[in-house]
Amino acid sequence: MTQTNITTDQLALLSLKSQIISDPFRFLDKSWSPVRSVCQWIGVTCGSRRQRVKSLNLSNMALTGKIPREFGNLSFLVSLDLRSNNFHGHLPQEMAHLHRLKFLDLSFNNFIGEVPSWFGFLHQLQLLNFGNNSFIGSILLHFLICPHLILQVCSCCINYFTTVISYNSLQGNIPEEIGNLYNLNRLSIQYNQLTGSIPFTIFNISRIEIVSFTGNSLSGYLPNGLCNGLPILKGLYLSRNKLHGHISTSLSDCSQLQELFLSENDFIGEIPKEISNLIELEVLNIEINRFSVPLPMEIFNISGLRIIGISFNNLSGILPPNMGSILPNIESIYLINLTNLVGTIPHSLSNCSKLKIVELSHNKLTGLIPNSLGDLTHLQYLNLGDNNLTSDSSLSFLTSLTNCRNLKLLSLSYNILNGMLPAAMGNLSTSLRKFYFKNCTIKG
Repeated sequence: MTQTNITTDQLALLSLKSQIISDPFRFLDKSWSPVRSVCQWIGVTCGSRRQRVKSLNLSNMALTGKIPREFGNLSFLVSLDLRSNNFHGHLPQEMAHLHRLKFLDLSFNNFIGEVPSWFGFLHQLQLLNFGNNSFIGSILLHFLICPHLILQVCSCCINYFTTVISYNSLQGNIPEEIGNLYNLNRLSIQYNQLTGSIPFTIFNISRIEIVSFTGNSLSGYLPNGLCNGLPILKGLYLSRNKLHGHISTSLSDCSQLQELFLSENDFIGEIPKEISNLIELEVLNIEINRFSVPLPMEIFNISGLRIIGISFNNLSGILPPNMGSILPNIESIYLINLTNLVGTIPHSLSNCSKLKIVELSHNKLTGLIPNSLGDLTHLQYLNLGDNNLTSDSSLSFLTSLTNCRNLKLLSLSYNILNGMLPAAMGNLSTSLRKFYFKNCTIKG
């Protein structure tokens, strides 16, 4: 490395500018001029004590180009944000010299090649996000970002706080040594090609708040007592994998959990009623598994729930008659294609004033479609198709739905309505785009 100063900072940035082949909004073209102080350039922040480039934020500028080797001369750089552009090619090895770097966001670009092992030399990193690129390689070598995996996993990675590497093409197993990242508070490796089981060591990272492995090919069980070492876990995202087995009742020990996504796996057995102890839970999505009877009524007692998704499971039961009073914050209900969901649609549902989506299709619901659904003024999607629901001969519930001015989809196919379409149908929401009334014995 040559001796660096504000002049070498300027030359490094001008080298970057020379590699930009598209600057549609002319951000750099207008501002990055040698006749002005580099500290006055758009996106550039200099330190007050030493007039050196401390921060570079070029996010969301629609820039297209490559990162030059000279970029490694920005030796006082603490924060680098290049997200949401069209940068491409490989990251230059010289970036390993950015030893002061704490925040690095390269997400939503087109970088290619193996995840650079030299990330391990950036000992000050607290946030690392290179999601939504085209990086490849083994997570064993590159996610831990250490040149000597076993010997240096602690010494070079202990300061990492947030690591996001979603939407790439990373392969292989998640190594056990990941548990040594004891300062990690967010781990997101969504939509890659990871295989093997989730190492139990992850559940010993006491500071972690988010664990997200959605959209991989991970298999194995969830450990009993997984919450024992995760006292502040707020989000657990494991959908679209190949996980199996039972869900432990100990999941209820994650007392701060706000979002739980376990959909599209192969979990079996009963849904633990102890989930109702998760009083902070706002989103519960356990769709498309093999959970079996019965549908625990206790989960409807989580008053903070905004979204509940239990569709496509082998469950039976009824909708709680007091649904409107026990779920005051509910916005979306997904209970599609349960094996034996019976009973009626409770009138109290109309008290769920925030409700936007009601998906109850492909069940065995009976009784009249309540006119009180018209009180759901925020309703956007109502799907009651493929049940055994009925109505009065004037289909008065349709008239009541004219109050739902945000309604976009209405599906009532394959029910036994046996009535006349009311003239009030012409007053349904102008937002309505999809209207399904197939095989309902409609007359007139």
